[in-house]
Amino acid sequence: MSLTPSTMLALGTPAPDFSLPDTGLNIVNRTDYRGKPLLVAFMCNHCPYVKHLADALVAFSREYEQKGLATVAINANDIERYPDDAPKKMAEEVDRRGYAFAYLFDETQDVAKAYTAACTPDFFLFDAEHKLAYRGQFDDTRPARIASGVYDSSAARPTGAALRAAADAVLSGRPAPADQKPSMGCNIKWKPGNEPTYFEN
Repeated sequence: MSLTPSTMLALGTPAPDFSLPDTGLNIVNRTDYRGKPLLVAFMCNHCPYVKHLADALVAFSREYEQKGLATVAINANDIERYPDDAPKKMAEEVDRRGYAFAYLFDETQDVAKAYTAACTPDFFLFDAEHKLAYRGQFDDTRPARIASGVYDSSAARPTGAALRAAADAVLSGRPAPADQKPSMGCNIKWKPGNEPTYFEN
């Protein structure tokens, strides 16, 4: 696993379109959320950095849905090499975690590239006009690596503080805090030969 930071896409960037299947094979489009602030989270099932905050993200999404923020998650991992991230496993994850948001599969990885997504998790918060207001971390916490493939989250419970501050600002019509730190996590598992050019700089 390679620990990878967000690319920190330029603020003000319009949200790239997407039209992707959810775990019930319904097609979900960016335009379904027109006129609402939108959080786009790139994540997967197997990443320990996602597992670290998954339950906190569920709580965040439920709380902020009541305030007017829509959330959608996208998994772009190569499922040939990482079968734990396959759509069937995504559906199981939705049921197990109680995700209250659409969990979409980006099979071609084109949407991930359009967002310059780099890691799991990677968060992109757009205002009601779907202009990028915040990108980066959920909060400052990370799981502690105990051994290869073994992580412990008990010493650093996630709160979502950074994302909450940004969401509160966007929902009140204010700019998100200027101090935005990259998310850190597993690199998106690109299909062989499909690695994005934005890592070449």
